[in-house]
Amino acid sequence: MLYSTTSPTSAVLTPTYHELKVWPACFAAVLDGRKAFDVRFNDRDYQIGDAVLLREYEPESEQYSGRSTERWISYLMQGGAFGLENGWCVLGLAEHPPLPAGVSDTRLW
Repeated sequence: MLYSTTSPTSAVLTPTYHELKVWPACFAAVLDGRKAFDVRFNDRDYQIGDAVLLREYEPESEQYSGRSTERWISYLMQGGAFGLENGWCVLGLAEHPPLPAGVSDTRLW
């Protein structure tokens, strides 16, 4: 996650975006809420709070379907434990971006 400062008193949070191919069955499961995680090789230095653009990809035709959805990384489990090989990770996916530090009530936001 990157931080940029616009003035001495305010910091703006700018997430890192990752564009990822997702096969149709997994894409459908993410869309309907059955799959709130993804297992990936961690070659992108994923971080909690990063945005993920999931693009449905047809492996047989090697083309994108045109459907996509955005999620945010809410949890990150690194490989090397729980049977997950080193270099791999499990991403917890959330439908909404993380709240800024110090914000816990979104009723007036």
